[in-house]
Amino acid sequence: MNSAGGPDNAASSLEPKPDASASFKTETRAMLAALVIGLAITALKFYAFHLTGSSAILSDALESIINIVAAGFALMSLWVSAKPPDPSHPYGHGKIEYFSAGFEGALIILAAVGILAAGLRQVLSPHGLPHLQSGLYILVGAGLVNFALATTLIRIGKRTGSLVLEADGRHIMTDVYTSGGVLVGLVLVQSTNWYRLDGIVACIVGIHIIVSGFRLIRKAFGGLMDASDPDLLEDICALLVRHRRDLWIDVHRLRAKRSGKRVQVDFHLILPRDIPLEAAHSEVKDLERILSDYLGGMADVLIHLDPCTDPECPICSNDPCDLRQEDQVSRRVWKRDLLTCETESPP
Repeated sequence: MNSAGGPDNAASSLEPKPDASASFKTETRAMLAALVIGLAITALKFYAFHLTGSSAILSDALESIINIVAAGFALMSLWVSAKPPDPSHPYGHGKIEYFSAGFEGALIILAAVGILAAGLRQVLSPHGLPHLQSGLYILVGAGLVNFALATTLIRIGKRTGSLVLEADGRHIMTDVYTSGGVLVGLVLVQSTNWYRLDGIVACIVGIHIIVSGFRLIRKAFGGLMDASDPDLLEDICALLVRHRRDLWIDVHRLRAKRSGKRVQVDFHLILPRDIPLEAAHSEVKDLERILSDYLGGMADVLIHLDPCTDPECPICSNDPCDLRQEDQVSRRVWKRDLLTCETESPP
């Protein structure tokens, strides 16, 4: 392909997105593993609560139940979002991932309410904690397994672009923080015999989890409201710069949004006004292919063609040109703020 302008390193970090079918298999296996591991960890935590009677450990176990429910819902949303567009859902089914993330955030908040209630009971009516040493060992093991699971889910979610996996990983990471806070508190309880501290720790952890839940809901709300995605727009701008041709005089009104794995992109492309229709159509198809290849075949691209006008001659690199009224003075640098403008920018 004839690539003009734009330094080689302008998009050297751009890598094509993983194949959709391969990503789906990876995500499904990861979520199934999260579900099975979550069941085992929850059973261990409730056993630790049975041994100790600690409200802090109970709060940790309650959050783990939410992890299981969230993992099941996330697994269902992965299956639904993988379905291709159909007549009833022409833009695909990907937005269920945002519903899943919002649902998970709500569950986190619900778990935090239960944690606060258990913690307040221990603060107001403290009781002893038998077999505390055994309970601490169980929490340490569960926390280490949860940490490994959370980091794996977040890494896979970022690599495959799955909001569901990343959200579930971050949710499980809050469980790791919960276990860490509970461990610190219970070690202090063990050394001081101040049993109210058990409830205080539970309340502190509950407040932290509420904040995490609201952040997740806000992220899901942004996706449902088609909030601007600066990182996605920067990637597309870099891709356009990398493959830029002299015929592509300028681009404006660039917009892009995610719907699960699918990405919808539209923008205006200015071409010479004397270019034949067939040639213009070929340029559009080439651009669509470039975007589709980069986004793993999950791109819906709409390109609106605009004919050039005389005021654009100073930024036009198409030469020779029978329509040129002025010599080229400079080539417009394509950056996100320029390409996303609603109207053509003046030279």
